[in-house]
Amino acid sequence: MEISPQKKATFSTIHGLNIIWELGTPEEPASMLSQSFRDPLTYDCGWYVSSDLATDVIVTIGDVKFYLHKFPLLSKSARLQKLIATTSSSSSNEDNEIHQEEDEIVIPEIPGGPASFEICAKFCYGMTVTLNAYNVVAARCAAEFLEMHETVEKGNLVYKIEVFLNSSILQSWKDSIITLQTTRALSPHAEELKLTGRCLESIASRACIDTSRVEWSYTYSKKKNLDNGLRRPQAVPRDWWVEDLCDLHIDLYKRVIATIESRGKVSADVIGEALHAYATKRVPGFSKSSSSVQITDYDKYRALVGSIIEMIPEEKRSVSSSFLTKLLRASIFLGCDEETGLINRVGERLDEASLGDVTVYDVDLMLNLVEVFLKSRSEEDDVTRKASVAKLVDGYLAERSRDSDKLTLQKFLALAEMVSSFPRQSHDGVYRAIDMFLKEHPEIRKSEKKRICRLMDCRKLSVEACAHAVQNERLPMRVVVQVLFFEQARANNNNGSSSTGNSTPEIIPASRSTNTEDETESWDTEDIKTLRGELASLRLAKNQQQESNKGKLVKGGGLGVSRVFSKLWSGKERSGEMMSSSGTSSPGSVNDDSKSSSSTNKKH
Repeated sequence: MEISPQKKATFSTIHGLNIIWELGTPEEPASMLSQSFRDPLTYDCGWYVSSDLATDVIVTIGDVKFYLHKFPLLSKSARLQKLIATTSSSSSNEDNEIHQEEDEIVIPEIPGGPASFEICAKFCYGMTVTLNAYNVVAARCAAEFLEMHETVEKGNLVYKIEVFLNSSILQSWKDSIITLQTTRALSPHAEELKLTGRCLESIASRACIDTSRVEWSYTYSKKKNLDNGLRRPQAVPRDWWVEDLCDLHIDLYKRVIATIESRGKVSADVIGEALHAYATKRVPGFSKSSSSVQITDYDKYRALVGSIIEMIPEEKRSVSSSFLTKLLRASIFLGCDEETGLINRVGERLDEASLGDVTVYDVDLMLNLVEVFLKSRSEEDDVTRKASVAKLVDGYLAERSRDSDKLTLQKFLALAEMVSSFPRQSHDGVYRAIDMFLKEHPEIRKSEKKRICRLMDCRKLSVEACAHAVQNERLPMRVVVQVLFFEQARANNNNGSSSTGNSTPEIIPASRSTNTEDETESWDTEDIKTLRGELASLRLAKNQQQESNKGKLVKGGGLGVSRVFSKLWSGKERSGEMMSSSGTSSPGSVNDDSKSSSSTNKKH
């Protein structure tokens, strides 16, 4: 019996027969077979032993016939003894039977099929057979089926295989995994012989061992840490075993994970790493590269996703937010029924999600996730978490706005308003989302544009966003004026034009305006152009001042801008709107600030 390519062991043999194990027919002998098994169905013929003695029994396994001798088989197998005795008795009782050359035994089903019977037959003849992690379970089940026990003969095949399993297979990490995988095709025989359970225990005992005692090879493809460009000897990581289990079928994988967890020595986050590795390799749509995989059996993969969800540990931080969002994305890709538990887990940690993971979610699902987040958030780090979700939603709306058919005005507003009160250092993301939506929905009314733009605070736009907004013809005229006013005020402050050091004047929200829509949009576009030109001049003046390094403010700019604002906002109602509740000066007061600043600079 060949244990491995490096180690060989020969079992006790039966002498007296000059035997050659061949593939072919008695009429057309085939050449000597190699030790590895070749599927006889491929050749559409039988197996036979060529010797000085004629074969006297035919054993049919499925569609394959084995031409053998009774004596070697009877000496090892109790089941074959019974079958041959029954066949011989039936043949001798036939009335018209004169001479029976060969008895035929039909065995419709044997664990492992013709390949495993070949191993048993070779053992009966004392020939060398090869056992390894791939065929040892089949051989063990076949030997049990043929009743090749110690009661028939000492050192029989069952005993030999058990010794091989205990001393070699179950002592090897990778061989135990391979052997476990083969048990699935041999159920229930492997279960009855407890072969599956023994493999599970062998794998779990090694996965739970202290990492300092891991001395066998394992697969680990994660990037190793480098220290100053030099690779340092790495300690065995806690999740060293997770990748080797990824080839297991989900039914066996669940049992392995359950067995490991039952020992209580592996933390929940390592179990989470194992699930992440398994999903990455086995679930279509989990990673972007696997989304293009052709799928023929959707039910199979839906069940796979459901099983992985069931295995997620209860601890909240046992798996990463990225794992949860990718798993939810895969379930959408596969058309799985929405899992409430998974949605809740993703929503509770929505602040940790990335934009790439959530862009595939439809708006209704995104609304559910934000709602879960609002219900589950705690006071601890609440501001930071809210800011992260606000940024995520802004990016999501900008990306989904490209699909004008699915993102309606009502859904855009519903999602945006859910996070409108969330803190943001900048409103550039809000502006980008609004701009993308207006670009893809040019048909919406002016009143609807005004409603959308109320989501944006012009005071929190960056210089780059302001520069884009003032040239953006999709925005309502009021918003353009607000952006220009803010830019002018900020430019004045940056140039030291405010002698009092007050903060930027408040921009009047559109919701506070008492003007009608037509009045708002009837402002002279020439005035707007003039205002833009004055703002450009102010920026140029600022640059020239910085280059001169003389601390003098270049004349012009601020006064002209203020005059244009005064013209735009003239009138009793508009002047009332410009007054801030905190006593902020109206645009007309910018002239005084500019003069004060100029005189102050001249004194210096």
